[in-house]
Amino acid sequence: IHTGESIVVAPSQTLTDKEYNMLRTTAIKVIRHFGVVGECNIQYALNPISEEYYIIEVNARLSRSSALASKATGYPLAYVAAKLSLGISLPTIHNSVTGVTTACFEPSLDYCVVKMPRWDLDKFSRVSTKIGSSMKSVGEVMAIGRKFEEAFQKALRMVNENVMGFDPYLKIVCEEELKEPTDKRMFVVAAALKNGYSIEKLYELTQIDCWFLKKMKNIVDLTTTLEGIEQNGLTSEDLLKAKQMGFSDKQIAAAVKSTELAVRTQREEYNIKPFVKQIDTVAAEWPATTNYLYITYNAISHDLDFNDEHVMVLGSGVYRIGSSVEFDWCAVGCLRELRRLNKKTIMVNYNPETVSTDYDMSDRLYFEEISFEVVMDIYNIENTCGIILSMGGQLP
Repeated sequence: IHTGESIVVAPSQTLTDKEYNMLRTTAIKVIRHFGVVGECNIQYALNPISEEYYIIEVNARLSRSSALASKATGYPLAYVAAKLSLGISLPTIHNSVTGVTTACFEPSLDYCVVKMPRWDLDKFSRVSTKIGSSMKSVGEVMAIGRKFEEAFQKALRMVNENVMGFDPYLKIVCEEELKEPTDKRMFVVAAALKNGYSIEKLYELTQIDCWFLKKMKNIVDLTTTLEGIEQNGLTSEDLLKAKQMGFSDKQIAAAVKSTELAVRTQREEYNIKPFVKQIDTVAAEWPATTNYLYITYNAISHDLDFNDEHVMVLGSGVYRIGSSVEFDWCAVGCLRELRRLNKKTIMVNYNPETVSTDYDMSDRLYFEEISFEVVMDIYNIENTCGIILSMGGQLP
């Protein structure tokens, strides 16, 4: 399956230490053999049963994969690659993200990133929905959380604003659809888990690693538990557990037969609120000055203070047919003008392919969903003096 069609999870969750170091060592050997200076990414195919692997492609250039790697880790790849091409060595390049260390380090992550493609195949009547070695996706999203379940459910909502999360009621179980990768297979897997399929049976049909299937089962099991509770019976423990697993207020409301606002009010009464965390590239080993932010319920404190007034700008979200880079340009123009007027800015967007999600475009960058719940959470946490909706196209 083409990289652009794949769901990518970082850091890698299912590689053994031996496999990871084998691929890493091979990458360094290949790059040294070709004499590449700058940025290079290598795509592998690895047999999950043996240690047999193939190199699919070597990209000695900046690509969408490197843009994703840069956004996911907070390591400014293009900036460092440009300096290297000028003959400046890694130990002397300043890491502009931490502000303390040099560029001569490997990023380490204390969070989970899920990249998910968006397909707009419904717009075409005679197109096959099967995905394979040719790329059909028109955009991609990047979600960040402290747990896989949290980041995974965020990503599903980012790809399609009409989806509430890992919803087992969107598709019916069809074993043929489980065997063949399609743009909607995730929801067939959800339906299968809801209908009692075992993880072993699903692995046999889908060849999706059992680790991921177990995590998906956790989400479906919690959905079933919530469906057995009425809203008045929701305890703070129930709500907190659901929020930590990436459930949105709307998703909880659907399970307990209530409304999004009622669940939000109850959550605020229980004082269950998200915390703002930084993407710091060094897993908190060094103090970071980064403004790359995400919100999570799997935390006990904020990573920064909220003293200054900011203006919030909502981005355009995922690229789709009919809405792409032109709205990102509007958002970037808006940020630049606000900066010229000496206003501090907050950008909310989740598309790693955009300029608006570059770390130096705004004073604070939230890699978060553009939904009522999340925007209001950020608005309440931050000292926001205004919010601009009109720059992000149809989504805001």
